[in-house]
Amino acid sequence: MDTSVVQRRIEEALPGSKVEVLDQGGGDHLQVTVVSAAFAGKSRMQQHQMIYGLFREEMQTEAIHALALKTFTPEEA
Repeated sequence: MDTSVVQRRIEEALPGSKVEVLDQGGGDHLQVTVVSAAFAGKSRMQQHQMIYGLFREEMQTEAIHALALKTFTPEEA
């Protein structure tokens, strides 16, 4: 999956977020770092679920095989 599509989808879902997407091989193994105020007050698991939910279909069809996440609030970044 194209990294720019992943980045755009996250930025649209979490306006004002800072997103970095790295292809770790073959376009289906991605490393994503997201800094967003939308994560405030949420556990790390809830933050990751917010992102995984955006790509549920792609992960089921294995368009994305691995999605490694690092999530932060602006205060943590």
